[in-house]
Amino acid sequence: MSATPYQVFCLSPKLPDLITSGFGPFVLRSCATLDALSEQLNTQVADGSEIGPALLIHLPTAGGLDKLLQWPGLARAVMAAAVLVVAPEPAPATCLKLLQAGVREILSEREVNDEMMGRSLRIALERKRQDDAARRAYSIDLTTGLPNHHQLLEHMTHLLALREREPASMALIVLHLDGFRAAEASLGTESANVLRRKAAVRLRASLRASDVVASLGGDMFAVLLAWIDADDDAERVARKLLSSVTQPFQVTGHNVPLGARVGVGQYPAHGKDAQALLTRAVSQASGEAISRLRSVGAAAANDDE
Repeated sequence: MSATPYQVFCLSPKLPDLITSGFGPFVLRSCATLDALSEQLNTQVADGSEIGPALLIHLPTAGGLDKLLQWPGLARAVMAAAVLVVAPEPAPATCLKLLQAGVREILSEREVNDEMMGRSLRIALERKRQDDAARRAYSIDLTTGLPNHHQLLEHMTHLLALREREPASMALIVLHLDGFRAAEASLGTESANVLRRKAAVRLRASLRASDVVASLGGDMFAVLLAWIDADDDAERVARKLLSSVTQPFQVTGHNVPLGARVGVGQYPAHGKDAQALLTRAVSQASGEAISRLRSVGAAAANDDE
């Protein structure tokens, strides 16, 4: 049994009884809405634990899983926590979509009990810990060829240490791009991956050589501006990136548009820690203080080469 309790944030009509679970100990915290879950994650204080929190999301009503898939905070949630979902009769196609989005486990309401819940939560937490450790062993996102988010955090940490000795402002921009799932559904997985790579190329082409583009996995990209001269520079660059990436792409002869949402974390105004800046930018790009641009009916950019 672990000496440190596992934190579980619960959106559920009834909290499971996990006091005697051999897979704990667990500390359960009830949340009334998906937005409340986001707030809990955003205010969670890092305590140095090797294993992060879990989210238990029980959706007893029809259409609950579709609502979860449309939740702007889902990308942030699966990055920060092990997400476990309970629903009345989850359909296979919906389960696959949730797993592809990063959810760790989907359980049937009819079959689940407290003993199974404790075991499933612990397994989900351990799998996420192992996956995070495996990702840290690689510095590159294999789909896009970009640095992954662990490498980004390491680079930011080194740069922030330099900024303490040589003061200068810097900024992190996070872009949440909408349209990859639709492209995968209509054109296939490989075409969706081509689309991700083309988005990465466009972002890189819009920046200085000193700036860093990274993949945060799935639909999210990050741009680290190593220094900015004025407070509004980050917003100006963000608008430039939005304008570029929302021009339709050509993929296998099809014009494919993307929507985009953006978040910004600036040093030192919004924090002096890499994780704090990333959390702020991801939270904004996931649905809070969103800036959104969409291209409708524009000519596709010639980016096939």
